[in-house]
Amino acid sequence: MGRLLTKRLPSSSLQLIVALCVLLASCTITLTLAADDENDTSTLKAVTDALVARAAASSPTDDANGDDDNDANTSPAYSLADATTARSSGSTPDNVSVAMGYGSDLKCSEGLVIPLWHPLTNVSMGDRVARGLFYFFVMVYLFIGVSIVSDRFMAAIEVITSKEKEVVIKKKNGEKQIVVVRVWNETVANLTLMALGSSAPEILLSVIEMFAKNFEAGDLGPGTIVGSAAYNLFVIIALCVLVVPDGEVRKIKHLRVFFVTATWSVFAYIWLYLILAQISPGRVEVWEGLLTFMFFPATVLTAYIADRRLLIYKYLDKNYRMNKRGVIVSAEGDAALEMNQQENEIKALEETEEMKDFEEARREYISLLKDLRKKYPQSDLEQLEMMAQEQMINRGPKSRAFYRIQATRKMMGSGNIMRKIQERAQSDLSEVKAQLQRVDVASDEEEAPLRIFFEPGHYTVMESCGEFEVRVVRRGDISGYTTVEYQTEDGSAEAGSDYVGKKGVLTFPPGVDEQRFKIEVIDDDVFEQDEHFYVRLSNPSEPAVLSVPKVATVMILDDDHAGIFALSQKDHELVESVGAYELKVQRYSGARGKVIIPYWTEDGTAKAGKDFEPQQGELVFENNETEKTITIGIIEEGSYEKDVLFYVNIGEPIMAPDDELAGLIQEAENKPPEELTEEDKMALLGRPKNGDVVRAQLRIKESKEFKNTVDKLVQRANASLVIGTSSWKEQFVEALTVNPGDDDEGEEGEDGVASTPSCFDYVMHFLTLFWKLLFAFIPPTDIAGGYLCFVVSIFCIGVVTAVIGDIASYFGCTLGIKDAVTAICFVALGTSIPDTFASKVAAIQDKYADASVGNVTGSNAVNVFLGIGVAWSLAAIVHEAKGTVYAVEPGTIAFSVTLFCTEALIAILILMLRRSKKVGGELGGPKKIKYISSGIMFSLWVIYLLVSTLEAYGVIKGF
Repeated sequence: MGRLLTKRLPSSSLQLIVALCVLLASCTITLTLAADDENDTSTLKAVTDALVARAAASSPTDDANGDDDNDANTSPAYSLADATTARSSGSTPDNVSVAMGYGSDLKCSEGLVIPLWHPLTNVSMGDRVARGLFYFFVMVYLFIGVSIVSDRFMAAIEVITSKEKEVVIKKKNGEKQIVVVRVWNETVANLTLMALGSSAPEILLSVIEMFAKNFEAGDLGPGTIVGSAAYNLFVIIALCVLVVPDGEVRKIKHLRVFFVTATWSVFAYIWLYLILAQISPGRVEVWEGLLTFMFFPATVLTAYIADRRLLIYKYLDKNYRMNKRGVIVSAEGDAALEMNQQENEIKALEETEEMKDFEEARREYISLLKDLRKKYPQSDLEQLEMMAQEQMINRGPKSRAFYRIQATRKMMGSGNIMRKIQERAQSDLSEVKAQLQRVDVASDEEEAPLRIFFEPGHYTVMESCGEFEVRVVRRGDISGYTTVEYQTEDGSAEAGSDYVGKKGVLTFPPGVDEQRFKIEVIDDDVFEQDEHFYVRLSNPSEPAVLSVPKVATVMILDDDHAGIFALSQKDHELVESVGAYELKVQRYSGARGKVIIPYWTEDGTAKAGKDFEPQQGELVFENNETEKTITIGIIEEGSYEKDVLFYVNIGEPIMAPDDELAGLIQEAENKPPEELTEEDKMALLGRPKNGDVVRAQLRIKESKEFKNTVDKLVQRANASLVIGTSSWKEQFVEALTVNPGDDDEGEEGEDGVASTPSCFDYVMHFLTLFWKLLFAFIPPTDIAGGYLCFVVSIFCIGVVTAVIGDIASYFGCTLGIKDAVTAICFVALGTSIPDTFASKVAAIQDKYADASVGNVTGSNAVNVFLGIGVAWSLAAIVHEAKGTVYAVEPGTIAFSVTLFCTEALIAILILMLRRSKKVGGELGGPKKIKYISSGIMFSLWVIYLLVSTLEAYGVIKGF
């Protein structure tokens, strides 16, 4: 089935769901039986009256004559339904007999796919119970199937929504630039592919039911859509609020888009009321069906407009501007680039537009590298260069979409885009640098036959590197000898103190296209700012000419800092059986001197002495020592469910009293600012300090192997972390492979050997094997860009859902539950499983609440506009062609719409109130408030179902 989701819905939350579902089923059945009892009481009276009347009409002579006809008439063939009919019509049948508990008829109609279980007459109570249990377990098994096929659907979504394309832009000067853009807008993708796919069961069920009833209206499809809307809005959002870890929040970032989708989702049900009760009561006309369908693209369009309105005006700070190449650079003011006079002199030598573009890109690269070095002091040189390259590629108006793509792909399980970019850059760093530093000018016939230039045009070295090589290449006709002079020039780095100045002549023999020379960097023990200098080419021998870049920039990064200290990782997750857990404290950006750094543990939901052993002390980093560890003992309780956390903090580092630098720093700290010398300022800048991660959160999880069955199913069926497949062989191998349990995923045993599946894993594997093998026939995601897998998956979801509808209908009629109630309570629950998975994973893994909450409101609108719109449009067109009317009984739709809209507004109001400073976001937040919000949402769902059930059985009068 695929790998399991590591972050699961808490067992307590699942137990709450199960308890509510059991309560709901019990209430529904109780109400049904109560209604039946009321009817039975009246019916029994009617039957009794009929029996008395029949006995009075009988004569003793009949018995004396041995007339057996009346005895035959008292056989138990007179049903309660017949008595009800007799009572309502005022007539008395001739054959009256009541045999309570001995026989009963089932009033079930043929389903869409699965045939009825015959016989339907004289079904004993034992048969009822047996059939009910059979239908129940088949329905649960079908829900498992829907969960597993949603795995394939989510894999297709990953592939489709992550597509990118290259666009070639030709500038005014004739230059061509290739820009990689996202094919799918995130809002459009959420409202089309995601919403359409997750709503496929309801949509297909509505259409299939219409065909099955010969283009007449049915109750199953619309009832499922209404029940799904209630489940999505109340239960899924309640789950999303609940599953966010304690203390964390998820806030809607694109509030305009949310308001648009929420408005459409509420309007959809108001529109149904207007059609059925006001505009054309009791019938649906062609234009109404088509307009209902057209509201779907209108929803997408308005949401897209709302999303793009956020991007019309510059969302960046005014200290930034965009240059003509689409790269964001610093503007005038304090954020301007820091270049010295000599660099400005070089700017004066930029004769051509080509040179100006390259020099601008070079300065941007230097500025960006400086900023990254300050922001990520723990990163080494190669990491800084890769980050600089990635940002040079991705900076611009599409940067927000880029990061959103990254978050979506993480959520969907298609991998981290940034990591893939890093891997490509790391595999061939020099080639990427060369592409960044050269301007891709369209070739023309007038190009010089022989060109000489630096490749690359920028070098970044550490002060302690000793020496490095500079590469000069020639392109064109290399059949002859060529010479060129080179010379170093000071920038902020000075020859003699920071590097050894050098000049000379390079000679290219015939057939040789590159030459190299070395430059020595002077290392000292004094902390100083990062500096740079230049290397210039000049006087090439004819017919060669100098090309861009003919000036190379060399940046020297200082490594004499006392160090920046930080924990290696912010979030840790460990099992309570680990025994002792080690945290690494790392020293970056220099390791000069002896430094002391304090550390201590801090209670969270985990308590010292109960869950872990408290620690407090100091780490001593010797000169040039870059890593220390903090060891914390974890206490094993053997709890079934455990999810607690505590913290480890590190304090401000200080120089050891016996270190030679301590005195210099102390002396500089005691001086007034106006008396500080340049040496004092450098000493203060070289002080040890903390990095970004000074507080680590450690989450202790339970170590028991056994997991709740529902937990296991949810994780096995969750496709948001499944990577797409490339072949049917891969899918069948995956289907036949028994995967290890949740806590073992991706882990190794204590002996270094990969963990093996448990007994429970084998049980779950064989339980779901049929579905795994069946859905392994779905085309792999690599075929046709994932679209074929997407379509086939939707079809499979629809077919399984149609079967669920039949089984649920039979289950309901066996217990005497109406189809409308069955659709709202049971079918809607099963068809909403893909929505539940998508929103739950988005709530846990995404930074914002847009993907989870927006998917809910958008899905509700799509359910009506596509599910009902398509079915009604087709049916209305067919009836129009026949000259008949497509009749749809409005019933008490005003009551249902009023109930749903009122509760929907309450739910949206709760979400908006949670945006206050006390909570900070729609999802998550403080534990108490989180459970209260979820409880209210669940209560709204239960109230909606109970009131709808009471209204369906006439206990509450609708309007």
